Amino acid sequence: MILGHGAAVSLYPRLAWYGFRRHATYWAAALAGAFTNTVFGVLRAYVLIALWQARPGLGGYDVAGAVTFTFLTQAFIGPMQLFGGGLDLPQRIRTGDVALDLVRPASLQLWCLSEDLGRAAYLFVVRGGPPTLVGALLFGIVAPHAPAAFLLSVALGVVVSFGWRYIVALATCWVMDDRGLGVLSMVLTTFFSGLMLPLAIFPGWFGELARALPWSAMAQVPADVYLGTADPARALAFQALWAAVLLALGALMTGAARRKVVIQGG
Repeated sequence: MILGHGAAVSLYPRLAWYGFRRHATYWAAALAGAFTNTVFGVLRAYVLIALWQARPGLGGYDVAGAVTFTFLTQAFIGPMQLFGGGLDLPQRIRTGDVALDLVRPASLQLWCLSEDLGRAAYLFVVRGGPPTLVGALLFGIVAPHAPAAFLLSVALGVVVSFGWRYIVALATCWVMDDRGLGVLSMVLTTFFSGLMLPLAIFPGWFGELARALPWSAMAQVPADVYLGTADPARALAFQALWAAVLLALGALMTGAARRKVVIQGG
């Protein structure tokens, strides 16, 4: 049995609110994460200031833009889960609880997405706000070029991030142990999202490839929309495309998992 339209309209917003409230319970951990992100943001800012003073205009940014990019990407770590995780799915697969999830009269993927959106909304404010405020006070950051487009870009970035993390998490049904996939995902995401360095500074075919991959939609693209270095319409279309592709792939994997689930431990 599948939920009707009215029930689904009621269920998924409630799940998003549940995800928000659940993570609000761990406010101390969120503030600790915000502190850590802020400290590393300050260190990264000094490194990029030195780099941009030596190479003015690198990647199309000035010094203020590079510093702003630094603190924006630090603020994205929590909402976008750039280090991976954020989903209970691998643990539920290992314990066998996923069998119950798969027979619910609701989409497992939408269920997880709704909770993840609530989580991201909370962390965007509590864990993303402090690094941005500290960066503004210590260094000065530029104002958003298109605030509404930036917020929409952040929301799409969260969906892209979820789509990727859901695929990695659901793959535990087949590989049994998600630790190796988790490490690989973290490496790919931290590098190709633009968290380590702006992807705009990479030249030639490698730079074009990095900017075309889905991970760039998580941090690089929202930051560029904020700074006005990317056309908002094209940037949002790029994010929406990758969100649709990853969600579609996740839906196919969910169907395959429902037909044949391999559960470690029974």
